[in-house]
Amino acid sequence: MPRTRSPRARRSTDASPSEVFIPDKLYFRIGEVSKLTQTKPYVLRFWETEFPTLKPAKSKSGHRLYRREDVEAVLEIKRLLYGKGFTISGARKHLADNSRSEAEQRHLFLSTLDGAELHAIRHELQAILTMLSRKC
Repeated sequence: MPRTRSPRARRSTDASPSEVFIPDKLYFRIGEVSKLTQTKPYVLRFWETEFPTLKPAKSKSGHRLYRREDVEAVLEIKRLLYGKGFTISGARKHLADNSRSEAEQRHLFLSTLDGAELHAIRHELQAILTMLSRKC
């Protein structure tokens, strides 16, 4: 007789933020986030206390308002905890290390060029591409 799996074992944990369709909205309520991420609302509230990166805004009436970044963070936390087997403290450390490395590299993507200079560079690169495509 085949053994049935517990509800906990059937949880879908493989979904990454890029695989889940997140509607194009400014804010999501906790129920919407719960459905999108397949996570119970009480778990989301607990994760808010454990992960500093997860801080949804609150409306005047006290309802939690998650932004798209918050929903993506929930999906990443879920992937680390349930998919990769991290402990809460391990997942917290992993997220902190990743955000630190992103902050350290942010200066690499900043440009001191203004729009006109960038437009001129793009125009020159397109001209080079046109010349190269004619030679073939």
